[in-house]
Amino acid sequence: MSNSEAIPPALRLFSEQIRAAGVDGKALAVGGGGTKAFYGNGLRAADAQALCLSAWRGIVSYEPSELVVVAKAGTPLVELEAALAERGQMLGFEPPHFGHQATIGGCVAAGLSGPRRMASGAVRDFVLGIEMLDGRGQLLRFGGQVMKNVAGYDIARLLAGSLGALGVLTEVSLKVLPRPLAQTTLALPMGQAQALAAFDQWAAQPLPISAAAWVDETAWIRLSGARAAVEGAVRALGKGLAPVEPALADGFWTSLREQTHPFFTLPSASASPSSPALWRLALPARCAPLAPPQEAGVAPATLIEWGGAQRWLQGGVEGAALRAWVAGLGGHATRFRSHHASADAVFSPLSGPLLTIHRRLKKAFDPHALFNPGRLHPEL
Repeated sequence: MSNSEAIPPALRLFSEQIRAAGVDGKALAVGGGGTKAFYGNGLRAADAQALCLSAWRGIVSYEPSELVVVAKAGTPLVELEAALAERGQMLGFEPPHFGHQATIGGCVAAGLSGPRRMASGAVRDFVLGIEMLDGRGQLLRFGGQVMKNVAGYDIARLLAGSLGALGVLTEVSLKVLPRPLAQTTLALPMGQAQALAAFDQWAAQPLPISAAAWVDETAWIRLSGARAAVEGAVRALGKGLAPVEPALADGFWTSLREQTHPFFTLPSASASPSSPALWRLALPARCAPLAPPQEAGVAPATLIEWGGAQRWLQGGVEGAALRAWVAGLGGHATRFRSHHASADAVFSPLSGPLLTIHRRLKKAFDPHALFNPGRLHPEL
């Protein structure tokens, strides 16, 4: 749908703002609640006009029996998750909020997933359809509200993780999941190498593991599912240790999801002109304990998530050397947080062919290069 008469009056204001920006050549800073404004590169345009979707909120439709919810982009995550919880359901990718103002549009645009991602999938795996305004101010819809509804290019999932660089998300259709009937967490003392070996071994078994992490010489395992399956897994893995008290367990997994765990605390910006960055590494889960190139001989602190597939490093690494080393292992590195400006882009630089594809996509959706210029990649 691209006819302006078919655009709802409230959205028409956004459409007109986009059209005017195209005429004036003004960039637009697309956002919502602002809780993930730290994520991504800085905008190239210092005078970008704000285009905020936080007031465009509300659940459009929810069919618990069909496991589908449709919500406007500015709908607060807490509001959406509360509505799902009332019907015993949840967002399977366990999205981080990073603040009470987090919106579902920002959740999809950032493409970030929490501890359950290793078992349930990423944000893009749950996106069934989207509605968006493109760089011409046209209202477009892709996908739908059913599980099997993909013909041609899966544009709806393409928008997940695009950080507003391709268009303005106005509505999102998501698959949801039933909440597990039982859930238990085990905390098992072990070193990093032992934990990675255990994660690999357990992944080959029919165990109801919904999250697996390692930090501070302890492997944390969350078991979710049918009560009998969870109890059986506790007997098999617990080594006689009692499960973690539920409130403590919930607090731990929330601290990983929201990055409130002490590991994620960066030194203050005034502590040192070279305060360390927090790096997120995406790697094959079977990679051995990391020994990245060190800066000044200081070994970085490590936290492991997703059974080994996501690893966090803080301190003692230099960006270019780290990225080259991680690429050799079949992964990539993201400079997730830092206090100081850095010569390193947030995301790994694109190869020539990939950059060409990204530029063509940007041109197709945003021909005037209005939306969040440079935030996803400096060249876009």
